[in-house]
Amino acid sequence: MAEALQNSIDGKWVDAADGERFDVFDPATGEVIATAPNSKQADVDRAVAAARRAFDEGTWWPGTSARERGRILLRASAIIRRDHERLAQMESLDSGKPIGDAREDIAEVAFMFEYYGGWATKIDGDVHHLSQDAMFMVWKEPMGVAVGITPWNYPMMMGSQKAAAALAAGCTFILKPPEQTPLTCLELPKILEEAGLPAGVFHVLTGFGETAGAPLVAHPGVDKVSFTGSREVGKLIMKSGADTLKRVTLELGGKSPNIVFADADFDAAVEGSCNGVFWNQGEICSAGTRVFVDRAIYDDALNAFVERSAAIKLGEGRDESTTMGPLVSREQLERVERYIEIGQREARLAAQGEKPADPRLSGGYFVPPTVFADVDNRATIAREEIFGPVMSVIPFGSVEDVVAMSNDNEYGLAAAIWTRDIKKALNTARAIRAGIVWINDTQPAPTEMPWGGYKQSGVGRELGKEGVEDFLEKKSVYLNLG
Repeated sequence: MAEALQNSIDGKWVDAADGERFDVFDPATGEVIATAPNSKQADVDRAVAAARRAFDEGTWWPGTSARERGRILLRASAIIRRDHERLAQMESLDSGKPIGDAREDIAEVAFMFEYYGGWATKIDGDVHHLSQDAMFMVWKEPMGVAVGITPWNYPMMMGSQKAAAALAAGCTFILKPPEQTPLTCLELPKILEEAGLPAGVFHVLTGFGETAGAPLVAHPGVDKVSFTGSREVGKLIMKSGADTLKRVTLELGGKSPNIVFADADFDAAVEGSCNGVFWNQGEICSAGTRVFVDRAIYDDALNAFVERSAAIKLGEGRDESTTMGPLVSREQLERVERYIEIGQREARLAAQGEKPADPRLSGGYFVPPTVFADVDNRATIAREEIFGPVMSVIPFGSVEDVVAMSNDNEYGLAAAIWTRDIKKALNTARAIRAGIVWINDTQPAPTEMPWGGYKQSGVGRELGKEGVEDFLEKKSVYLNLG
C-alpha cells in the first residue's frame, strides 16, 4: 500500500485543507509508491501565517542566538550522517538515480548543514567613521519569510542548500519540493525538529507549481523567493514577484559547452565529457551537452564517446550495478524522446543504447545514452535544454571559433574546458559568458563555491558565502555624535 505523506506546517503533520492528494511514482517501474497532499491557497495561507508569526515574534531571529542557530544546523548535519543510507535509498527510489550517486548527494546534504551552521556566527557588518562627530554602521539582517521552490533532479540537496542558508541567515523558511520527488524533502522537518529547531520556523508544502508554488510566490506575507527550475517558470516567478517587489533568486538551467582541445589529456577528456552529459541521467542544469571537439581529434573522440556510452548500464537505481537510472517522470521521458526524434532529422545518430531487458522495468521511464554527431550549433538539439542523456558533438577549428559558438546561446550557466595549456584554458574561460567554468574537470559543485549563471540562466547566486548573503538585507544606521 502506498504511503500517505503529509505536509509539515507549524510543527504539525497535516493533510491539505481540502483533503486532495496526488500520486508519487517509482520512475523505474511506473508504480505508485506514495500519495502526497495537493496543497492550494488555504494551505499556503496557513504556512505563511505560521512562518510570518515565527519571524515577526523573533522565535528564530533574534530570539535564538547565532551560536544556537549554528548548533542546530550542525546537529541536523550529524542526524543526516547518522541516517545516511536510509535517506540515500529513499532518494534513489523516488528520483531513480543510481544509489551511488544518491549516497554522494546525501553526504553533500550533510555537509551543507555543517557548512551553513558555521556561517551562522560569521554574519558581520561594517563600521565607518566619517568624522569626529559622525559615523555609520551597516547591519545585515534576515529578509524575513523565505520560500524555496526546488526541482526533482537533486531533491534533498536542492531543498537543503536553500533551507540551510536561509536558516543560517535567520529567515523562517517554506519549502515547496517537486511533486515528482517529495520523499526526502519531507524528512527535513523531522531532522530539524530532532536537532532542536523551534516550531514555526520551517515548513514543507507538497503540491504543483500552479496551485501551490504560484500562490507562495504571489503571497504578500513572503519576502524572498529562491527558485531552481525551468527558464519558462522562472520568468513567471519574476513577473509574479514584481507585484510585491519580492527579492527573487533564479537558477534556470543551461545549454553548457564542453570544449575539448587537441592537446587535452584524451582519456580524461572523453571520460569527463561523457560524465558531463550522462551523469544523473542527463538531468543536470549545467550538463555539458554541447560537446565541441577540435577537428584534429574529432573522429577519435567521437568513436570514444560512442564506446564509452555503450558501457553504461541502465537499470533500477537501487541496483548496485546500475550506472544510469530512469528519467524522473513519464512527462520527462516523452519530452526527451521528442528531442531525439528532432535530432535524427537534424544530425547523424552515432549511438543509442538499449532500454533494460528486465520485464519488471518495462513501465519505467528509461532513455538510453544517445550521441549525435556533426551537429550544427544552431540546431534545435544544440540550442534548447533537453534535460536528458543526449550528447551533441560539434567540430571546431580555432579558439575564436569555439568561443563564438559557445557564447551563441541564450543560456550561460556553465562551461568545461579540456587542455594542457593553462594560458589557453584561462583565456578561454575569460572569454566564455558563463557563471561557472571548469578546467580539466566537469560538474563539481562544492558547497563552498558560488553557483549561478549569466544571461537567461538565472539571477543571483547560491552556495558559498553568497548563499547566505542572498537571504540578508543591509541596514545603514547613521549616528550623529556631535
